Amino acid sequence: MEPAERAGGGDPLEPGGRPGPDPRGFVPQKEIVYNKLLPYAERLDAESDLQLAQIKSNLGRAVQLQELWPGGLFWTRKLSTYIRLYGRKFSKEDHVLFIKLLYELVSIPKLEISMMQGFARLLINLLKKKELLSRDDLELPWRPLYDMVERILYSKTEHLGLNWFPNSVENVLKTLVKSCRPYFPADATAEMLEEWRPLMCPFDVTMQKAITYFEIFLPTSLSPELHHKGFKLWFDELIGLWVSVQNLPQWEGQLVNLFARLATDNIGYIDWDPYVPKIFTRILRSLNLPVGSSQVLVPRFLTNAYDIGHAVIWITAMMGGPSKLVQKHLAGLFNSITSFYHPSNNGRWLNKLMKLLQRLPNSVVRRLHRERYKKPSWLTPVPDSHKLTDQDVTDFVQCIIQPVLLAMFSKTGSLEAAQALQNLALMRPELVIPPVLERTYPALETLTEPHQLTATLSCVIGVARSLVSGGKWFPEGPTHMLPLLMRALPGVDPNDFSKCMITFQFIATFSTLVPLVDCSSVLQERNDLTEVERELCSATAEFEDFVLQFMDRCFGLIESSTLEQTREETETEKMTHLESLVELGLSSTFSTILTQCSKEIFMVALQKVFNFSISHIFETRVAGRMVADMCRAAVKCCPEESLKLFVPHCCSVITQLTMNDDVLNEEELDKELLWNLQLLSEISRVDGKKLLPYREHLVKILQRTLHLTCKQGYTLSCNLLHHLLRSTTLIYPTEYCSVPGGFDKPPSEYFPIKDWGKPGDLWNLGIQWHVPSSEEVAFAFYLLDSFLQPELIKLQRCGDGELEMSRDDVLQSLTIVHNCLIGSGNLLPPLKGEPVTNLVPSMVSLEETKLYTGLEYDLSRENHRETIARVIRKLLNHILNNSEDDTKSLFLIIKITGDLLQFQGSHKHEFDSRWKSFNLVKKSMENRLHGKKQHIRALLIDRVMLQHELRTLTVEGCEYKKVHQDMIRDLLRLSTSSYSQVRNKAQQTFFAALGAYNFCCRDIIPLVLEFLRPDRQDVTQQQFKGALYCLLGNHSGVCLANLHDWDCIVQTWPAIVSSGLSKAMSLEKPSIVRLFDDLAEKIHRQYETIGLDFTIPKSCVGIAELLQQSKNPSIKQIMLSSEKIKEGLKRQQERNADALRPWKFEHIGIGLLSLLLRDDRVLPLRAIRFFVENLNHDAIVVRKMAISAVAGILKQLKRTHKKLIINPYEISGYPKPPQIVAGDRPDNHWLHYDSKSIPRTKKEWESSCFVEKTHWGYYTWPQNMVVYAGVEEQPKLGRSREDLTEAEQIIFDHFSDPKFVEQLITFLSLEDRKGKDKFNPRRFCLFKGIFRNFDDAFLPVLKPHLERLVSDSHESTQRCVAEIIAGLIRGSKHWTFEKVEKLSELLCPLLRTALSNITVETYNDWGTCIATSCESRDPRKLHWLFELLLESPLSGEGGSFVDACRLYVLQGGLAQQEWRVPELLHRLLKYLEPKLTQVYKNVRERIGSVLTYIFMIDVSLPNTAPTASPRVPEFTARILDKLKPLMDVDEEIQNHVMEENGIGEEDERTQGIKLLKTILKWLMASAGRSFSTAVTEQLQLLPLFFKIAPVENDNSYDELKRDAKLCLSLMSQGLLYPHQVPLVLRVLKQTARSSSWHARYTVLTYLQTMVFYNLFIFLNNEDAVKDIRWLVISLLEDEQLEVREMAATTLSGLLQCNFLTMDSPMQIHFEQLCKTKLPKKRKRDPGFIGDPNTIPSAELVKRHAGVLGLGACVLSSPYDVPTWMPQLLMNLSAHLNDPQPIEMTVKKTLSNFRRTHHDNWQEHKQQFTDDQLLVLTDLLVSPCYYA
Repeated sequence: MEPAERAGGGDPLEPGGRPGPDPRGFVPQKEIVYNKLLPYAERLDAESDLQLAQIKSNLGRAVQLQELWPGGLFWTRKLSTYIRLYGRKFSKEDHVLFIKLLYELVSIPKLEISMMQGFARLLINLLKKKELLSRDDLELPWRPLYDMVERILYSKTEHLGLNWFPNSVENVLKTLVKSCRPYFPADATAEMLEEWRPLMCPFDVTMQKAITYFEIFLPTSLSPELHHKGFKLWFDELIGLWVSVQNLPQWEGQLVNLFARLATDNIGYIDWDPYVPKIFTRILRSLNLPVGSSQVLVPRFLTNAYDIGHAVIWITAMMGGPSKLVQKHLAGLFNSITSFYHPSNNGRWLNKLMKLLQRLPNSVVRRLHRERYKKPSWLTPVPDSHKLTDQDVTDFVQCIIQPVLLAMFSKTGSLEAAQALQNLALMRPELVIPPVLERTYPALETLTEPHQLTATLSCVIGVARSLVSGGKWFPEGPTHMLPLLMRALPGVDPNDFSKCMITFQFIATFSTLVPLVDCSSVLQERNDLTEVERELCSATAEFEDFVLQFMDRCFGLIESSTLEQTREETETEKMTHLESLVELGLSSTFSTILTQCSKEIFMVALQKVFNFSISHIFETRVAGRMVADMCRAAVKCCPEESLKLFVPHCCSVITQLTMNDDVLNEEELDKELLWNLQLLSEISRVDGKKLLPYREHLVKILQRTLHLTCKQGYTLSCNLLHHLLRSTTLIYPTEYCSVPGGFDKPPSEYFPIKDWGKPGDLWNLGIQWHVPSSEEVAFAFYLLDSFLQPELIKLQRCGDGELEMSRDDVLQSLTIVHNCLIGSGNLLPPLKGEPVTNLVPSMVSLEETKLYTGLEYDLSRENHRETIARVIRKLLNHILNNSEDDTKSLFLIIKITGDLLQFQGSHKHEFDSRWKSFNLVKKSMENRLHGKKQHIRALLIDRVMLQHELRTLTVEGCEYKKVHQDMIRDLLRLSTSSYSQVRNKAQQTFFAALGAYNFCCRDIIPLVLEFLRPDRQDVTQQQFKGALYCLLGNHSGVCLANLHDWDCIVQTWPAIVSSGLSKAMSLEKPSIVRLFDDLAEKIHRQYETIGLDFTIPKSCVGIAELLQQSKNPSIKQIMLSSEKIKEGLKRQQERNADALRPWKFEHIGIGLLSLLLRDDRVLPLRAIRFFVENLNHDAIVVRKMAISAVAGILKQLKRTHKKLIINPYEISGYPKPPQIVAGDRPDNHWLHYDSKSIPRTKKEWESSCFVEKTHWGYYTWPQNMVVYAGVEEQPKLGRSREDLTEAEQIIFDHFSDPKFVEQLITFLSLEDRKGKDKFNPRRFCLFKGIFRNFDDAFLPVLKPHLERLVSDSHESTQRCVAEIIAGLIRGSKHWTFEKVEKLSELLCPLLRTALSNITVETYNDWGTCIATSCESRDPRKLHWLFELLLESPLSGEGGSFVDACRLYVLQGGLAQQEWRVPELLHRLLKYLEPKLTQVYKNVRERIGSVLTYIFMIDVSLPNTAPTASPRVPEFTARILDKLKPLMDVDEEIQNHVMEENGIGEEDERTQGIKLLKTILKWLMASAGRSFSTAVTEQLQLLPLFFKIAPVENDNSYDELKRDAKLCLSLMSQGLLYPHQVPLVLRVLKQTARSSSWHARYTVLTYLQTMVFYNLFIFLNNEDAVKDIRWLVISLLEDEQLEVREMAATTLSGLLQCNFLTMDSPMQIHFEQLCKTKLPKKRKRDPGFIGDPNTIPSAELVKRHAGVLGLGACVLSSPYDVPTWMPQLLMNLSAHLNDPQPIEMTVKKTLSNFRRTHHDNWQEHKQQFTDDQLLVLTDLLVSPCYYA
């Protein structure tokens, strides 16, 4: 864990900041400031200088001696520990050298991954604070990183199992690039563009790769004078691409990340205004909010949506500046989504919305900090013109506050809202805090809604600091504090756990910030106070009251949670989890309050606690712990006064109760005795110096009670001993008050109110340390001599067998020993002894580093640690031999052993949890705006203490001595004991110990493996299991089975495999079987390819020499002689040579063996033979492994093919285009498939230049275009057996053997899992490898099989033949012309047969087969295949299904070829067009999909030439012609086409409907796939769809209607370009006049979605807004009731998302309509009004329109009551008695109003006058409401 440092921590270097040259000869880059505040700070400079000098010298030597392991790794680890302890405490020169050295090391090409990750993490750490090194100090090349990312993330061999990478590697690499990016040279941008532009082919996966590279590599932080070499080279190109892509491909999100970074790094240098509406529209779309009722979600909109974090950064960076456009759009964004934040809404989109709220204020605060408070560095500053002004900040806070206040009560909890409020309150407390308080006071009063209380309290905690410190913006803030505290007290409630916890947190937060001092006396003395200060002074008189009331509440809580009350006797005695949390909350809150009290209040509180604790007797498990905690808190604050009360009282009670010796032997002790012991042991946790006066009393008590028989009794007494030892020997701060020096000064000198909410001052913290005095140390040793020695003597004799001790006595003695050990761990020096030598060969010193932790060890005394170690080992031996079932003692022994090895005063897990909680508190209280570590004093003291503990816990690379060896062997013995619990505990300690000592694993592994030897007869099952667990390791520590070290793997893996023969191995025991599975799984998961080749490049050695010569600090070490260096090189080469023969065993499990495949070494022959033979093994698992392995081996044996560089411009005969043009250009035309110039003869074939990869040449040509050389220069084909290498001969022999092949084919055509099997890429790779390496040698053997398989229609045989054929076609890449000719003659008939036998199960496999065959192949090579597929896809032979399948297979092949086969696409389209009126649904769907692929190449991307492939506009024009008959008629289109083909010529209309069905399928398919939607053309089809689409949601409709509806839903969600808006509106207006009401109704639903999904693009176009407004309002007066109602819904939606505003003309218009007079009723039949068939009179329609309009306005603000609302409601109510449908509308509106405003009715009532309220109440409960 990084000690959390923060940006902007540019504090003065020293406390007191002494400028001038540093006497140590160098200026540290940036130290950890907290070190300066440790009590032993003056010794640290010398210590760190020595360490740094050792690191520099040894790291340099290790690299120079070519020794990466162990030397290099060991010393880089030391360097990262150094950074963790001291920060970047080295000179700038050293900093640069370290970075350069590590950069060289990281980019060694063959470096093993785990080392690479280690180096990379350290390098990231060194580069983290980029303000420390400017571009002038450091420049790093970008190519080595690119090569590394390419090699690892886009590995060519990983899928074949030749390389194994861990999962974390991707993040590490990306972070590494990010850290190095600022230091790339100025020309890097141009080079990168040159390198990756050729990959930008939008139809190819390489596009994703190119954009990923741009996103992670392009440098954006160049200084303004270099911008022409930076982003200006690519900005227009990429933003143009982003703007023009419509269907959210995967890479669009990555472009957004790039733009966000660019905007942040260059605020003020880029004009974003032209793009703002588009940016906001896309961000709004990305939230995927639901609109309308029947919306179809496009799945890719969910998966590829933008990352909110980056969108927020982008928005923040664009804010400010002269135009204010972004703020306007941001306000629009929040206006349109505010209602989604209302707590009653919930959905999968909610998380995104909450994240937006939480991140945005945080991001704005970070920007303000950067502009106003951060220390300037070399990074480009924000120009003044674009800094955020105060007005900008206010506008921002105002636009976001409404949603935040709604989100406080969200279903997902109030965390995000609280974080947002914390940041907003830093900027504008006066706007943020009052509304929060308005919600808090009522919540504190109500008893019925606890959720409301917890939510508001957690938000107030967030703003607490801003509230208490007041400041110029919000001076009245502090006056709210006391009322809040007093009202929060009832929250301490034993019946509601969460309320209780949040109340504790609330009270603790406020009391940490404020000194609880009664200042009311100041009012008489001073008259210069402000109004607020006077008010506060008089209020502080309540503090005492508050403290006492709080204590009463706590006492109540305690009394209700004693054991007797909460559970039966039979249940557990321990505290439950909830109780322990309450205990923690109670004690920390109480201790905070007392720390902050004035002396007077404290004395009253102390007396009260004392009286409470002596007047009751508590049980010691639950209530007792809580009371003792409260007493401890009091004693800690003022030890002297408190100890005077407590110690004499407890001692006298205990002495009295133990006067009688019988007590010593009682099993159950008196409750009062136990309680006083507990109290005494807790209050002894105070400043040791204050305990010394009572030492005689305390020692007496210990002598009376340590040997009580009752376990509970002696445990409490041991606690007392433990706490006495800790208090006297540890280093710790003694007070945590919020002001140094406390508050005990007279009010005339000190005015506490000035200190409310004040941060601690890092430079004058004034920590009061407790450092053990000699008197205390002497007392501690006296305690050890008196109580530890006698126990050790007893145990020693027991271990020798001289003394019989009962189990309970042994346990008691061990408990005393353990408590002494963990009490005095700080005093006892570590174990001494002989080191274990020769574990690893190294030419660099691997010594351990000792840190000073505040105590000099007194070496003249006996080291108790060694004595305990000796005695415990003897005792352990005794127990294991005589009474192995005494598990309780064994548990203690394991604990003692662990602490002997590692304990130096604090435990790692306690430290980790304290570090976590420190970070949580820091986050909840920090001030991100000012930065500079402005935390409260208590937090800063805590952080210094953590720094001290970190030093005591740093035990890396300890020397491994004989003592340790013995103890670790003991642990191993316990880890294989007979009792599972003992094993478990011992294993955890065992793993912890393994991590601490250098290379001890190599010493231990052989011992563990002893238990697995098959030839041992005496191993029990328990030992066997224990040993396996030891190999498995725990989740965080070492896994012995998988160390990155050949020497270890050579021992362990064979042992694991052969242990299956061991006697103890029984497969009946499921636990053992499961263990083996776990072990295998863990090895597979964690195994990474281990390095073999550790050669270090020259450049790296050079830097290493410089590093050793660097002065300040340095140690006197002679530079290495050249002999030494030669010896290092020699060792290195031996090691590389050694590594080639790790095969010492034949029968290692095939799984482990296949992990050892690598891409830089070919396997030994035996291994190859083993794998090839296992291709025909009986077990399917083994076969699968062998297939992968052989595919990998074939890849290793692949011969390299020669390549040439060509000039594409010469081949085409056209010059290079002046600027970038993508797509079909004259200079890439020669790549197209052209049936006239296909190479049909050997000569043509050999003179053609084939380009296999599809993306080359589409966007630009690469710098060096490489293609394969001609046949003569390639490796020889058609070799005989004699020409092969031995490895190849093995494979050749097996595959030429007909029996072997037959068996193999039989196995491959078996079914594995019924119905689940798919085309298997591994098998394909196997065959591809065989045909690539041995060309057509095995075809004769295989041919009969292929012919047989093709005609067998079973699923698995078809799959098998598909895999082989794909392998054949791809493997024939380098075959000669003749061989390819023969191949095509063989395959054509086979494929024809296969395609006519195709079935439901196999068509996917054949599709994959053809797609795989065509992938990355030049189409001119495969011309025979394409011609075959295009023969006649829709012949109709074999029924509709075969047709559909043929099309599918064809589509697979053509889609792989993308833009290079325009001719084939044209031919296909020409063939399909007459057949578009197909009857069969499956064929139609397939044609739709094929059309998508045909037109996919027609993209409208920027600087792209018009395509040579088919284009949409021309096609649509032809289609529209055929659909004319449907367009002209007005009646409803019914689907009266029967599925059977009628005989004879159908009329045009039926033809049209059939055509339309296919077209719908095409539009639906392309909505999800193509890059841009051809809006203009599709618009002409819209009116037709509007007519067809049904209105209701009903699935019984026929296909045509369902499809039309789906299609409209998809089209309405499409992203529009600004110039398309008028076109769409024209069509909508035209349809709104249509005679079909279905069409008019559907226009409205379409409009809702379209406007919301393109919100800002419409808002940016005033005419469009007017048009839409006119459209909706005119449809309100439609004659059809459904259309009117839909128009009203649409209107209210548009008003709600603030697209339209409720202005007076609109209101007047509706009110006018409402006043339309209705014709008088004539006497008619009573049933007349309800008769649906009468056409309503025009007057009624108008009047209804007015009422609907008013209703829409009311419903458009569901969660608040604007000023115009009351009057509108009154107007509406006047129409309650109008005829239907008006009456219905009014009722609906009123009931909806009631439903949405019910929650906050108390608040909403304020908006109405009394008369209005009367009417309203009347309406809402009147009989008409129920009518």
